[in-house]
Amino acid sequence: MGLMIAGVYHAEDPAPDSTLDGAFRRQASTIRNALPGTALEPERFHLYAAWNCPWAHRVLLVLALKGLQDLVTVAYAEPRRTADGWVYAEGADAVYGASALHHAYARVTPAYTGRITVPLLWDRLYDKAVSNESADLVRMLGTLPGHGPNLAPPEKLDQIEAWNGKIYTRLNNGVYRAGFARTQEAYEAGFQDVFATMDEIEAQLAANRYLCGDALTEADLRLFPTLARFDVAYHYAFKCNLRRLIDYPNLWGYARELYALPGVAETVKFDIYKLGYFSPSELRNPLGIVPLGPEIDWTTPHGRDSLTTRSVKA
Repeated sequence: MGLMIAGVYHAEDPAPDSTLDGAFRRQASTIRNALPGTALEPERFHLYAAWNCPWAHRVLLVLALKGLQDLVTVAYAEPRRTADGWVYAEGADAVYGASALHHAYARVTPAYTGRITVPLLWDRLYDKAVSNESADLVRMLGTLPGHGPNLAPPEKLDQIEAWNGKIYTRLNNGVYRAGFARTQEAYEAGFQDVFATMDEIEAQLAANRYLCGDALTEADLRLFPTLARFDVAYHYAFKCNLRRLIDYPNLWGYARELYALPGVAETVKFDIYKLGYFSPSELRNPLGIVPLGPEIDWTTPHGRDSLTTRSVKA
């Protein structure tokens, strides 16, 4: 992954995420401004995203469920990164015409130093970066008044934060800790966290429709991108192969219910996930061969209202 130092792009990162002990450690986001105000002016904000990035997926889910797609323009990167990092086909960035994401980061003031990551939200009115931290964007956009449900209501905030912290460390990032590990010990630590957390969520969903009870919250949207990628990518490419998502009755029914929500299926691109996660990698897939399977039907009835696949409180 490329790096920008004082506004200058470097294709080779001098400080890799996998440290000497073999453990993967994700770099923190550094552009973390607030949205100006509580209303979105049409087409004022421009989002740089990539279909196969789970962190960008979080924000795309919020746009879909809050009905913000017509207010925020989106540029989608090509499925596989190159020496230029995330790149955009001609016309993909209809606002600024960037052919690579680092061209957008080059406009950041003061001069940016850090990884070139999606999502990145840009304010076209003031020509400035708002944020490249997906958690902040999910919270800011998810709580905007006048656009669908509040995805982080105050009365559920403690539960949301507890699930967010656990799921991010042990599952969202846990699959990467397993997949990017460079020692057996580091791999096993990530692997164990992934499946302990999935087992805990499976138990939670036996008695609750969503993570925080009977209402959808941002915690569910922060979990879903990992579930959508699990069986087609993480199970194989990242060696998270103790169980599949479809082996968990409650999690699998829950995931399909989220997938069936209006606008969610349009944010999911299984073929692109495989293309991205099975791209050439010395560590995971040196030949870059993309598997044809698995074949999984996310559109079959999920049984959440009939108790035939889950015991759930509706």
